[in-house]
Amino acid sequence: MSSSILTAQNLSKVVPSAEGELAILHDLCLELQPGDSLAIVGSSGSGKSTLLGLLAGLDLPSSGRVALAGHELDKLDEDQRARVRAEHVGFVFQSFQLLDSLNALENVMLPLELEGQRDARERARSLLERVGLGQRLNHYPRQLSGGEQQRVAIARAFVAAPAVLFADEPTGNLDSHTGERISDLLFELNQERGATLVLVTHDERLAHRCRRLIRLECGRLVDRVEP
Repeated sequence: MSSSILTAQNLSKVVPSAEGELAILHDLCLELQPGDSLAIVGSSGSGKSTLLGLLAGLDLPSSGRVALAGHELDKLDEDQRARVRAEHVGFVFQSFQLLDSLNALENVMLPLELEGQRDARERARSLLERVGLGQRLNHYPRQLSGGEQQRVAIARAFVAAPAVLFADEPTGNLDSHTGERISDLLFELNQERGATLVLVTHDERLAHRCRRLIRLECGRLVDRVEP
């Protein structure tokens, strides 16, 4: 049995367009082990976000297969894929995607509460203290800076101990200094908690902090860096 946590084999994505079929991703393969980190880089329109969505089971490939935490996503229906994500995946987005009606503690508690975890408040509080927001538990997103909101989002992503964390341009809305602090936090938690990190970014410095790197161009793999 493979020890891989995330595998893609001959992954392609084709969508209809006014000019006919448009190939967004071409025959891509990758394999990640638990605790690995992968950066996906490339210019806008290169297929980075499409690949991220396929790897996370948010979309299905036109051909090829994705296996995530032992589940072959292309063989599951939408509800089953959602369950796999709930059990094994965390997300960090450029736009933070916090719920404005919930304070920092409640935002981080939410994934645990949805799973019926009785210790949700304790675990959320502990992780918010870990990311330096122990004094901001009752603040709402509008009362937090961009960097603080992203720290809340990172705490929410890690609180359920995901096997894989997907981060889509996690520093894209932050200034360079704040972005660097957020990057440090991502990699610290990645190392501490043993999650596999899959990162889409335009930031080459951030990308080269990952153990592995793939570069896409027009949906094709044009470069690969392995440890």
